[in-house]
Amino acid sequence: MAKGKFELLCLENPLLDIQGVGDEKLLEKYGLKANDAILAESQHLGLYDDLIQNYNAKLIAGGAAQNTARGAQYILPEDSTVYIGCIGKDQYGETLKDICAKAGVRTEYRIDEELPTGRCGVVITGHNRSLCTDLAAANAYKPEHLKQPEIWKLVEDAKFYYVGGYHLTVSVPAILALAEEAASKDKSFVFNLSAPFIAQFFKDQLDQVLPYVDILLGNESEAAAYAESHELGTTDVKEIAKLIANSPKKTEKPRTVVFTQGTDPTIAAVAKGNNNADIKEVHVHAIGSEQINDTNGAGDAFAGGFLAGIVKGESLETSIDIGQWLAKLSIQELGPSYPFPKQSYTKG
Repeated sequence: MAKGKFELLCLENPLLDIQGVGDEKLLEKYGLKANDAILAESQHLGLYDDLIQNYNAKLIAGGAAQNTARGAQYILPEDSTVYIGCIGKDQYGETLKDICAKAGVRTEYRIDEELPTGRCGVVITGHNRSLCTDLAAANAYKPEHLKQPEIWKLVEDAKFYYVGGYHLTVSVPAILALAEEAASKDKSFVFNLSAPFIAQFFKDQLDQVLPYVDILLGNESEAAAYAESHELGTTDVKEIAKLIANSPKKTEKPRTVVFTQGTDPTIAAVAKGNNNADIKEVHVHAIGSEQINDTNGAGDAFAGGFLAGIVKGESLETSIDIGQWLAKLSIQELGPSYPFPKQSYTKG
């Protein structure tokens, strides 16, 4: 793949992760629990500056698909990855631009003039992570931005599209615009279930998008949530993957479903028709517990490595293995980050 092709285009909700090592006093100050994830309310809005000013916070370009874009670019040739989302006209937005630029990811953000850039405050206490998210501008993406000629040219040039499930809460029309472009031009449309609540509470939106999906990513919890909301009548991850792989599709390209299972083997199902599927299992890369620093973002890293493999034309099994390798690197860092100097992929 030649340099400068921008073959992978990612769309979702950009956030600035503000991660600091806190204490019980900080948690009590903002009414937070040690191991939790909530959306910010008015009483939480002071947390972000507090972490920066008083807790030596680390600033990381967050949001699931933005983490994934950085992960894919970590492996791919220069100028391979473009990320699209919505930020505010503020210092946090500028920080996101800078972090992504240093990672080699081109960003084409919609700039909202009224809302601030989305932020996720991460209070680390021991092995616990308390996440407090203010979506703000991340919730304000408009499909009109995607259709601007200079942005749509990037869409037309890309061969692979990746959308995180969280964007179902923001702009289904923008997702469908990419999905329809992929279907009509025989490109690859990859979608991530992202979180159990997506299949539970955004079922109708998910069902609009799924017929276009060539590759579906998720984990065992998201698979279970999908099975329950769609009344599949099974809790077996392999069977769920097979059923989704064979669900209705807009194009003739067989759908692939990939579910990670933590330290258990990753399951992949490739539709064969007549409700059959090729089932593959790929073991994860071994790592000692003493090497693990932070598992936040491990799934995003897996998706990044997997996408890099797919873009490079690697086999399904190798692409999964690359994903596992990058996830192993990421969990040894703080937050959804990747080590520098860059490391080279080694098969597990």
